[in-house]
Amino acid sequence: MKKIGVFTSGGDSPGMNAAIRAVVRTCAFHNIETYGIYEGYNGLISNEIKLLKSTDVSNIIQRGGTILRSSRSKGFRTAEGRKKAFENIQKIGLDGIIAIGGDGTFTGANIFNKEYNIPFIGIPGTIDNDLFGTDNTIGYDTALNTIVEAVDKIRDTASSHNRIFLVEVMGRDAGFLALRSGISVGAEAILIPETHTYINELINKLTSENKHHKKSMIVIVAEGDNAGGANEVAEKIKQLCPNFDTRVTILGHIQRGGNPSAADRVLASHLGNAAVEALLDNKTNLMVGNINKKIVFTSFENAIKHHNKINGDLVHLADILAH
Repeated sequence: MKKIGVFTSGGDSPGMNAAIRAVVRTCAFHNIETYGIYEGYNGLISNEIKLLKSTDVSNIIQRGGTILRSSRSKGFRTAEGRKKAFENIQKIGLDGIIAIGGDGTFTGANIFNKEYNIPFIGIPGTIDNDLFGTDNTIGYDTALNTIVEAVDKIRDTASSHNRIFLVEVMGRDAGFLALRSGISVGAEAILIPETHTYINELINKLTSENKHHKKSMIVIVAEGDNAGGANEVAEKIKQLCPNFDTRVTILGHIQRGGNPSAADRVLASHLGNAAVEALLDNKTNLMVGNINKKIVFTSFENAIKHHNKINGDLVHLADILAH
């Protein structure tokens, strides 16, 4: 291989820059040119592609977000858009592409490979940690620590006013962030998409005798919980228990930002290096991951089709510790 492209797609996550840096530096080590594709698949269509040298990725390992920017491309979902992308790839002469993102990113790569036979390797970059084929995705650890730091501060003000705070975290389809952050902050209840939430049971839990001595209560709500987001859950609680002093905090996109943690920087560096080495070994249509501290590869089909399952032991532990 002489030329490799790299892009970030979908929602950004802390550590993406570290992965980009690892790709560029590994390519330089092997005397391969690296081309940064800006704004994900949109950049392939618009030909916003630039040669990246080692100096271009200096001092980015500590930065959140992505220097290549990101997008969710509607154009790439069309045959015309993909044809234009292929023409631009041919003009530059890219021999392979490394895609950093989630299942939507890998779905696009899988389709494109089947149509035009462009080798792709995927790097899992999403704060949700729901991709099959890796213990952790890039950005998950940082987002988790961001949530914990924010909720610790919320607990301070909640204790000052004897309030119940419902804190909504990201997790439209998966409750990994909610579950682990809830255990970390000592939440009185954790609502996640993987388990059914009954409002009456939640209220019983919050009003139980062993909760009477508590000056504050925290409920972590994943945005995809069946009872609704934090606002909807709060309204249901107020209807049944109007005497509760209930407040809602939606952390939103603060969870995506911030400097990546050391764990995310190391993971991103490891996966970025492994992605380049995989292309050099003629691997394609695979997502690189890390399981039990070892590099593993999962086909795009399996990474897309399957999702990591929530740890039932942690769900049970959270219930015990909330008493």
